[in-house]
Amino acid sequence: MPQETMLDLAKSTLMTALMICAPALLVGMCVGLLVSFFQTVTSLQEQTLTIVPKMLAVLTTIVLLMPWILGTLREYTAALFSNLAAFGLSG
Repeated sequence: MPQETMLDLAKSTLMTALMICAPALLVGMCVGLLVSFFQTVTSLQEQTLTIVPKMLAVLTTIVLLMPWILGTLREYTAALFSNLAAFGLSG
């Protein structure tokens, strides 16, 4: 497999993974910042107060975006299979 093909495949794989993970990571980060701000203001330092809201927010985001995630993965897989001959070994 030519090096350019391998680099293109790696790039598209990483970009697809980043597109799929980014919304959940951003929501988790924003909820974490809000909870940290709330803990600072109230001087309440309970560890479960940080974990549970982030878990619920990330889970809700994943569930709500599941149709988009599956569509993105289906498109990536279809493109991968349609270009399968380009990934074959020459010789």
